[in-house]
Amino acid sequence: MNDLLELMYARRSIREYTDEPVEDEQVEAMLKAAMAAPSAQDLRPWHFVVVRKRKLLDRLAKVHRYAYMLEKAPLAVVVCGDEEVSERHWVEDTCAATQNLLLAATALGLGGVWISVYPSKKRQKDVRDLLDIPDHIGVLCLVAIGHPAVEEKPRTQYDPKRVHHEKW
Repeated sequence: MNDLLELMYARRSIREYTDEPVEDEQVEAMLKAAMAAPSAQDLRPWHFVVVRKRKLLDRLAKVHRYAYMLEKAPLAVVVCGDEEVSERHWVEDTCAATQNLLLAATALGLGGVWISVYPSKKRQKDVRDLLDIPDHIGVLCLVAIGHPAVEEKPRTQYDPKRVHHEKW
């Protein structure tokens, strides 16, 4: 259990990457972890678009003003949810999957950062158009992933003032 807690504290938002590619086995391991997330009514509405082509990564970086790190990242995973499968809970389900993906990246010695796309309808449309994602698929986020070029110290942001017992 201690190892899991240490992994959670070690997960940080990494925005700078080396040139080293992310291996296919690492991508599969991250996606398996993502799909191990809990899902309301076990509907599993998630879909993932794995982007490695430099041209597409560069274009994704331009679609979103906070996605600049994609210009240097060797990989992006676009986390999506099928609104026809789970109209009410696709966002929560894909959020849980994204957290698992980021924890798996950390466990594999990789770094990543969550770049929100949802709830912006314009950003979702821009990403959909670029990657040919169908209209009924919601785009939750982009996750830039690579080998960290910087080292961030593990930490927790625990704040006891935000914890309430029994009542507010």
